[in-house]
Amino acid sequence: MTMLFSPKKTLQKQNLRETDWRLLMRIAKYAKRNQGLLILCLVLLVPLSVCGAVQPILIGQAISLIRQEPTTYPFLQKMSLSDGLNVLAIVLLLTIIVRFILQSLQGYYVQKMGQQMTTDIRNDLFNHVTSLAVRFFDRTPVGRLITRLTSDVDALGDVFSTGAIGILSDLFSIVVIAILMLTLQWKLALILVFMMIPVTAVVIYFQRKYRQANYQSRDELSNLNSQLQENMIGIGVVQLFRRERFNSELFYSTNCQYIKALDDTIFYDSAVSATLEWIALIAIAIVLWFGGKQVVQDQLSFGTLSAFILYAQRLFDPLRQFAEKFTAIQSGLTAIERINNILNEPIEIRDLDQITANLSASNSHEQNSVQTGEIRFENVWFAYKDDEYVIKDFNLTIPPGEKVALVGPTGAGKSSIIRLLCRLYEPSKGRILVDGIDIRELRQAELRRHIGVILQDGFLFAGDVKSNITLGESYSLEQIKQAAEKTNVATFIEQLPQGYDSELRERGTNLSSGQKQLIAFARSAIRNPHILVLDEATANLDVGTEALIQDALDRLLRRRTAIIIAHRLSTIRNVDRILVLKRGQIIESGSHDELIKNNGLYASLYNLQMLNVSEKN
Repeated sequence: MTMLFSPKKTLQKQNLRETDWRLLMRIAKYAKRNQGLLILCLVLLVPLSVCGAVQPILIGQAISLIRQEPTTYPFLQKMSLSDGLNVLAIVLLLTIIVRFILQSLQGYYVQKMGQQMTTDIRNDLFNHVTSLAVRFFDRTPVGRLITRLTSDVDALGDVFSTGAIGILSDLFSIVVIAILMLTLQWKLALILVFMMIPVTAVVIYFQRKYRQANYQSRDELSNLNSQLQENMIGIGVVQLFRRERFNSELFYSTNCQYIKALDDTIFYDSAVSATLEWIALIAIAIVLWFGGKQVVQDQLSFGTLSAFILYAQRLFDPLRQFAEKFTAIQSGLTAIERINNILNEPIEIRDLDQITANLSASNSHEQNSVQTGEIRFENVWFAYKDDEYVIKDFNLTIPPGEKVALVGPTGAGKSSIIRLLCRLYEPSKGRILVDGIDIRELRQAELRRHIGVILQDGFLFAGDVKSNITLGESYSLEQIKQAAEKTNVATFIEQLPQGYDSELRERGTNLSSGQKQLIAFARSAIRNPHILVLDEATANLDVGTEALIQDALDRLLRRRTAIIIAHRLSTIRNVDRILVLKRGQIIESGSHDELIKNNGLYASLYNLQMLNVSEKN
């Protein structure tokens, strides 16, 4: 499996193995989606190159007419000087106008195609990233993913909008110019053609160097974005613990590393441009020296020599343009490789297509009984890292409608059990069944539609209150209000400036923690789940708000299977069963009164909490 972030040396070796052609072929499918524009851009290359290539010939013929030298085209010698110059001037003007129009059209369509491809790639990349398992995000900084989705995709788009089509245009122009030069004077033409050999060697050398430097600079930019994103999210902690200067020094160090890596790319980019310029000047000098001798010996007309001097410039113009595109092309190829690493990330948790019958049976079962939602863990093992199990040979059966609480010290595996049930992770061994069906045989959307999860920190998106309750699903305003009333949050929402249409900022920063949690309760209630999961759901509520939500919870929990995680043991006294976990295994089980009588770990935790409460009072 291709890992997203391997050590730098490994990445550089991988870069050397990846050819530019293979990288381009991997995203060729996006060009095929815009076949019409691609074909049009390629067709325009022919008239563009021909118009540009004939202009030096026309100028050379005009010079020959003025100097009364033999012309390449006999019909010009039959005309008077003024008529011949007029004909050449008109044809030259037509080529200039046609080239200008076609170049403008091609530039527009190339940019349009590049933007459409960029949009398609960004959409596919986003869809792929959001389909990856949570395990991927555990090891990948968010800032690096943002870099892939933004600057890397933009750089990739430049490969097509200013790079790939531009290179084809330049290569086609070189071929046309070379053919016309050979028809005029093959000796001078060969001199210029042979000068392309050192140019090619220089470009290949600096291309490899630039690729390595560019990959390093993009990696440093990812680190920079990760650090910036981390500091912005944790700005409260940064300021409370006076870490501004310390974090500023860390950021300065990372920024310096990025600038240093960027300097290497600038050096190689500048070296290509300067080298090509010198080779072009040498080529022109050789043409002047060799061609000048032939003019003196009457073996070559001055007009033809003038045309070759212009051709020497025209021949190296595409190479100069290539040098200008060099940065965009290499950055784009690097971006393709980095984006491809993410697209190659396997989707760990997939739906099975061969379970239609099971789904139908499951749906039928749910319709026939209100009290559905039996949960069964069979010999479940789970590890976030290989062989470091946090859940060990876990067995548990929760009948439909039973309310079970999970308690235990930090790291006991309570939240891991919830994540496995919701299929955010796959068990390393064993299986989990809901209503007798292995959850791996249920579609994820179907499974999660029947599980309502309320976490300790209710996440809110930028948007209005309604959209944060429905989360993109189709519910009427009446259904939204009913869910709010069931969870006793309708009064709070109606007190907002625009009620259910009130706009919430990113992460709901214009609401208190308790208010955000209330909306999270309404979000779960509107879906009418058969299984309800509460992970420290009342931890952020004040006493008054908790009293409101407790009443709503009592109604929500009726005839539903429920799993409740709580550190405040006083809130779970009335559940049907309490499971005490330690190091991923159940060590105690029973009701509150039974566990207190057993005088085990639960009793110790409960007495300790009650002691702390009495001391505070």
